[in-house]
Amino acid sequence: MALLGKLQIRWSLIPAIAACGAMLLVLSGLAIGVYDEQTYRAQKVREATAQGEILAATVTAALAFDDRPAAQEYVEALRVNSQVVSAGIYNQDGALVADYARDRGGHADPTVALHPPAFVGRHLLVVTPVAEAGQRLGLVAVRIDTDPIARRLSRYVGLGLLLFMALLVVGVLAAAHAVLTRTNNDLADANRNLQDEMHERERAESALRQSQRMEAMGQLTGGVAHDFNNILMIASSGLDLMERTDKPERRKLLIDGMRQAVERGASLTRQLLAFSRRTSLRPEVIDLAAQLEGMRLLLDRSLGEDISVALDLPPGLWRVKVDPSEFELAVLNLAVNARDAMPGGGAITIGGENRPIGSDAALPGDHVALRITDTGSGMTPEILSRVFEPFFTTKAVGKGTGLGLSQVYGFSRASGGDVRIESEVGLGSTIFLLLPRTEEALPLATPELSPVTRPPGAQGDVLLVEDDEGVATLVSGMLTELGYNVTRVDCAAGALAALEANPAFDIVFSDLVMPGEMDGIALAREIGRLWPSLPVLLTTGFSPGVAAAAEEGLTLLTKPYGIGALAAALDGARPG
Repeated sequence: MALLGKLQIRWSLIPAIAACGAMLLVLSGLAIGVYDEQTYRAQKVREATAQGEILAATVTAALAFDDRPAAQEYVEALRVNSQVVSAGIYNQDGALVADYARDRGGHADPTVALHPPAFVGRHLLVVTPVAEAGQRLGLVAVRIDTDPIARRLSRYVGLGLLLFMALLVVGVLAAAHAVLTRTNNDLADANRNLQDEMHERERAESALRQSQRMEAMGQLTGGVAHDFNNILMIASSGLDLMERTDKPERRKLLIDGMRQAVERGASLTRQLLAFSRRTSLRPEVIDLAAQLEGMRLLLDRSLGEDISVALDLPPGLWRVKVDPSEFELAVLNLAVNARDAMPGGGAITIGGENRPIGSDAALPGDHVALRITDTGSGMTPEILSRVFEPFFTTKAVGKGTGLGLSQVYGFSRASGGDVRIESEVGLGSTIFLLLPRTEEALPLATPELSPVTRPPGAQGDVLLVEDDEGVATLVSGMLTELGYNVTRVDCAAGALAALEANPAFDIVFSDLVMPGEMDGIALAREIGRLWPSLPVLLTTGFSPGVAAAAEEGLTLLTKPYGIGALAAALDGARPG
């Protein structure tokens, strides 16, 4: 009886034990479900993050050059991934550049900014920044699809129905866990494959960029060498012919030709300096119509007899504030580019119009639109998408540097404007140079000073600091012609030694870049410390120190220069 009582007590505990076991199984099932959900979400986050990083690395160049077609092409490539619901590419200002949406509902709006990945409903949103050399260019947002949580948790509903089937429940859970493990392994393999593809793509893009750099350098050196060889040919031939003729008219023609060659060389140098960002703009208020009228002779001489140029400028064009030299160089580059599109001759029309605020949503404020139209062959969409790339040219190597239109683009953007092209094959091209309006008045015209003939020995003593023998010889000749006594040294240390021996010089004329520990700016500082009343005039053709010289208030004469510019610079540097 006692044994029966014990058995009854044990049987009475079975429901409680079963309930506890069922509860334990439910809790175990819930724990496994939570763990599985976290694993799934983490795997999805890694997968989406990898997808976002791949897209960010792919569109870096497109964002850097604002190449919207390329950006759209990259984002459209996500269509092959059925899990990507939508994607968007944004620039550094937050403006949408390109987007893709699988269904109606718009692009992936980065409402979470750069916060960690976020699950929104059944979708996962990942926002990845795009940067190049530490500079943020924008961001990409990718939204991918995930299984509904109800679908993922439905496998555990059977736990509540199988409270008394512990072994079967355990078996089901084990099987489910095995399936999830295989799924996680598959996702991990896919993630590794994505990472490998991303690294391989980065290596391929790096090799492509290096190849493009080498190709660009070849185009640049070939074009610059060709242009400078032509300039040197004109100068060399002109000097030879001047030795063979005594006719003043003939000598004048030769001198004019060599002077034009020098101007071409200076123009090419300005393009190279502008591209390398070694020069800064010097904006002035100008009248566009008057500026273009003043360029007529230059345009006619540069374009040839088989190209006609017409100015269609309405009265009342607004004033603009730009660098006059860079503006003329931009117009000349556009005209020369139009000429090259018309090898058999044609017509170029330069027009203009005022565009008030609101006429162009992409440009704030009032603008003046300068329009250059040609009757040439036009451009294909492929060429049109690359015309502003530095070094890009459709000409053969040696026939162009590919810097002309990139100079126009850089000038327009640096001036607060823009440049746009409309072109169709066989119908010619129209380029719009958009410049912001200014309310400032035109500067007062300064009378042109006539050359002054100076008696030899009447101007004073110059200490010339120049390391190039050829340049030193020519500059010494110009200084002597202007009436100065010249003492020449080839470095800053030699200049200080000469001044210590004879501090009675009236002015120091020094190159900015010299051999030795001191450059022209350091020499000017030392002279200012030791001989504060002695003026210093610096000269250079290319140097990162130009801005530093301007900041210190030093007078600077830019190479190449003529005897008139040299005389004016010396007079301006000397007190009184």
